[in-house]
Amino acid sequence: MECKLEVWKLAHQLTLEVYVVSKKFPSSELYGLTSQVRRSSSSVPTNIIEGQGRQYKKEFIQFLYIAKGSLEEANYQLFLARDLSYISNEEYNELNTLCTRIKMMLYKLIKSLK
Repeated sequence: MECKLEVWKLAHQLTLEVYVVSKKFPSSELYGLTSQVRRSSSSVPTNIIEGQGRQYKKEFIQFLYIAKGSLEEANYQLFLARDLSYISNEEYNELNTLCTRIKMMLYKLIKSLK
């Protein structure tokens, strides 16, 4: 399954990268931060594709807003992981840049649908 929206592709890429970096988290975080950041990051492409499958544009917009909220949540959790030294500054900066790119694309997509 693949969505044609570029923002979905980047959100999927973010999720894959989060899974890779979160493998290095301590085992004590398996049901804590590891689970949270994986869930919030995967929620972004999930909500984009679910919204796209809805019948009405208003519903799609609502799902895009939910995706945007999940993106902010994931971005904070990555910031926390960096401050806890679970990921490096370089890894955080790369992921944060990707999050910012996705956020701008979501904003533009929402604006275009209104």
